[in-house]
Amino acid sequence: MTADAKPGDIIFLDIETVPVTASLDEMPESMQKLWDSKSNYFRSEGETAFDVWNRAAIYAEFGKIICISAGVITGTGPRKMRIKSFFGHNETQLLSEFSSMLTRFRPEKEVNLCAHNGKEFDFPFIARRMIINRLPLPHILDIAGKKPWEVKLIDTMDMWKFGDYKHFTSLNLLTNILGIPSPKDDIDGSMVATVYWEEHNLKRIVTYCEKDVIAVAQVFLTFTGETMISDSDIESVTLFSEA
Repeated sequence: MTADAKPGDIIFLDIETVPVTASLDEMPESMQKLWDSKSNYFRSEGETAFDVWNRAAIYAEFGKIICISAGVITGTGPRKMRIKSFFGHNETQLLSEFSSMLTRFRPEKEVNLCAHNGKEFDFPFIARRMIINRLPLPHILDIAGKKPWEVKLIDTMDMWKFGDYKHFTSLNLLTNILGIPSPKDDIDGSMVATVYWEEHNLKRIVTYCEKDVIAVAQVFLTFTGETMISDSDIESVTLFSEA
């Protein structure tokens, strides 16, 4: 288990995803049929594949990444946190930039990645989209054949389960019960596709994504008995002019 990793050896991250296209009818006919088949398992009576296209964002085959925010913790007393987001309409480019960051960050020492529900969503989604975009997998995400102790992926939801694999707890719920500022003070995940495709407000999404990263880091620190980082010691180095 890698949850005993030191905070300074972890990259905390979160991703935001949207359906590949604004509407299902913009997809090739073959993909429309495949989505119809896929969504048939969860559509309510009377709903069509078009009605539930917004849910395509959670499937790597039908959704794409528009933002990956990554944060690192430095120092010991007081600790500081620095956040950088990789975002934009060109998924191949942002994935390439994120992958390059993983390669450059402390190359002499393998780091850990940490996300909330990361093992079920963030980590496999990033890996699948890299393959779809014909990009090489970073070593840390290429977990095929690795022994459990060789996998450097930390999941704060996994830590909270304490072995109870039927238990799901949202990041929003955890921050509330632990007294950590909620990252959902503006938008939540269900609103991201609308903000992206209809409002065209990528900056708002990036800001939300970075708040999630901060929350994940604060939850991890709380779980491990460490002091949380004060707001004044958290800095974003994201350049929104890139949007």
